[in-house]
Amino acid sequence: MSDTVPDRLSIYPDSPYFNEEILLRGIGVRFRGEEKTNVEEYCISEGWIRVSVGRTLDRRGRPMTLKLTGPVEVWFKDKADA
Repeated sequence: MSDTVPDRLSIYPDSPYFNEEILLRGIGVRFRGEEKTNVEEYCISEGWIRVSVGRTLDRRGRPMTLKLTGPVEVWFKDKADA
């Protein structure tokens, strides 16, 4: 497996940006200098993340999300980080 993080990644299996190997390895996301743990999807080159908002569900039964724009940093988590 490569040591470079993907430019875009999603946690949903039906997304073209889903990658199970990378998600199992562990990804850390920092948005505007703050580490986020509720990120559902991100794109580094476009500078945005999608985060879940409350307990409300969309028509597919997934949590409602909010798209936030700003600087995004992504890294692979070490075993010590987990």
